[in-house]
Amino acid sequence: MVNIEEMMKRAQQASENASKQLNESMEKSRKIAEQNQAEAEKQLRKQEAEAQNAANQQRQVEILGQMFSPEFMAQMTDMEAMIQQKVDEKVEEVTALGLEGMMNQLLGEDMGVIAAALETLAMENEEDEETEPSDFDQALEEELYRVLDEKLAQIQSLPEPEPVLYTQDDPCWAKFGILLSGIISNLNDHQLDDMDVEEHIPVMEQQIASLVRRSWGIHGRSELLDTLRYLSQEGYTFRYQLFCDAVTAKELTDEAEDEEEREALARAWRFAQHYKTRFSPSFMTGWDTGRAAMLTRWGCYLGWITEGEAIGMLRELSLRAAQELHSWREFAQSYLFGGLMWKLLCSDTSAECYLGFVADAAIDLLTGQAEDNEGQWRNCPWPARRYDFQA
Repeated sequence: MVNIEEMMKRAQQASENASKQLNESMEKSRKIAEQNQAEAEKQLRKQEAEAQNAANQQRQVEILGQMFSPEFMAQMTDMEAMIQQKVDEKVEEVTALGLEGMMNQLLGEDMGVIAAALETLAMENEEDEETEPSDFDQALEEELYRVLDEKLAQIQSLPEPEPVLYTQDDPCWAKFGILLSGIISNLNDHQLDDMDVEEHIPVMEQQIASLVRRSWGIHGRSELLDTLRYLSQEGYTFRYQLFCDAVTAKELTDEAEDEEEREALARAWRFAQHYKTRFSPSFMTGWDTGRAAMLTRWGCYLGWITEGEAIGMLRELSLRAAQELHSWREFAQSYLFGGLMWKLLCSDTSAECYLGFVADAAIDLLTGQAEDNEGQWRNCPWPARRYDFQA
């Protein structure tokens, strides 16, 4: 006999099983669709990032093309393919090392150096927080002019070897380019015997990166190249020219600037008017090329530019400095001169101390002893002028 209840029970069970399978199939299909959508979005973001990266690289090439000679650009093009390869290799090394390996590497370094670096960073942060600018007045400005003149005369009295002729392929150019960063390197206890400013340990790399970000607002390759282009094409050389040519300080201001900014511009304008009959805009070359050389070395140390690119950039900066200036003494005087204009624009009343530090660094570089890690300028005579060849 047919059991109706049993049949109904089986039919109900079959229906429930079919419904369950259908729900599982629908859920599985939904997950597959979500995964496909996520993968598509990931690919789209990757393509957008690659397009943006290509655009940035093209922009950077255009910036370098504006800064440097065609010969240097050709050399840089040959090295461009190596950049991504080195980045990929570095990523693989870090990935293979892992967190524990990185920590072991860090803790295995000289802890005295690490502690000193951390202490330096702490001191710098404290100085940033505690320094409160005072008000400028006419008496202070005139006193700063007096101090500057005194330091310029002091530098001029220093002994220095006569300039020597560098041939086009002279290896001395490489050393000379590094020594253009001598004043800042001396003030920061950086190395001056090769491209690296410090030993490559994590804490020192972090310290240099923090210094560049805080002092220059530079966070990577693109911003570094923008700043180097500015220093090589305009910089304070162009700015001082504008201030010298302006009949009044008001010509240099606009409505968007606040009272403090207008006062700073007026101070710098008075500075330019005071010195324009003694020093031409080209006298700012040392200030611009010295800072550009330091940024080039910092950028190379941080991996934002290759060593080959840094060598080419320093060569260009070296030729410019050698064309416009006559000696390490004049280079140091230019650095003092530009430094005071900068301090006036920054409303920094500690300018007198800064001039003292810069003058002391120049004295160390020209008259110091090798055993004290000084005297590097004396041991590398200034290139004799002038040069018709290109870098």
